Amino acid sequence: MTEHLAVEGGTIAYEVTGVGPLIVLAHGMGDSRAAYRAVVPRLAAGGHRVAAVDLRGCGESDVDWPSWSRTAVADDLLALIRRLGGPAALVGHSFSGGAATIAAAREPSLISSVVELAPFTRKQSIRPGDLRVRRYRRAMLRLLGAGVLGSVSLWRSYLDLAYPGVKPAHWTERLDRVDSLLREPGRMRALRGMGRSAPTDAGALLGDVRCPVLVVMGTLDPDWADPHAEGSAIVDALPAGLGRLEMIEGAGHYPHDQFPDRVASLVLDFLRSDAARA
Repeated sequence: MTEHLAVEGGTIAYEVTGVGPLIVLAHGMGDSRAAYRAVVPRLAAGGHRVAAVDLRGCGESDVDWPSWSRTAVADDLLALIRRLGGPAALVGHSFSGGAATIAAAREPSLISSVVELAPFTRKQSIRPGDLRVRRYRRAMLRLLGAGVLGSVSLWRSYLDLAYPGVKPAHWTERLDRVDSLLREPGRMRALRGMGRSAPTDAGALLGDVRCPVLVVMGTLDPDWADPHAEGSAIVDALPAGLGRLEMIEGAGHYPHDQFPDRVASLVLDFLRSDAARA
């Protein structure tokens, strides 16, 4: 059942499943909380209350917002955690990985742990040789085209690359849902706004995070020429001993949708180990 929360600038939509310690799931740009449809029941079965949120401008949330930055989204996520009664484990995918970092650094009492799935959490740069990696080159061309032209078809083409090899059973339905949402007035503007928002605000706060962080990357993620190097750089920028990197063989940019059992297992094991340490 969809619920709504009024925050500064608009209203965000979310839904809650299960009982137990709180986990909040935040998706990436151009998407909705449906991205977690395969993970939510697994986390709830593991003994958690799971809140999946539509980011500002996405899904069933309002479309008109003054900012599309990770800092602004972090404020939304913190407001939701206050509404639901934190602290919470905060899971952020791609764009939202950076928002999760900011939220954890700014309100440590509300965030018990962070999971970053294929996150954009630090300043990005193209290194010599990166464009020789075919999957990276092809994905960047489609991402740039979707952002510059506002093209839904180019975004769909990018998604095909972002799910290398294994496609989920609901693949056609997933694509059609994304396509339908992005054709609604204002939704593509949200995607383009987030795409133009650099993750430097998140990168500047990596050293201020005080809770455990799990970074999950796919070995075939086309958003980076070397996904392992990107994940390692995030872990290295955190305070010593807080971060851990897990690689999922064969996964692209959406490991939680391609390999939900693996991702849910990693998240639940991580939260159990975090609880044991506490």
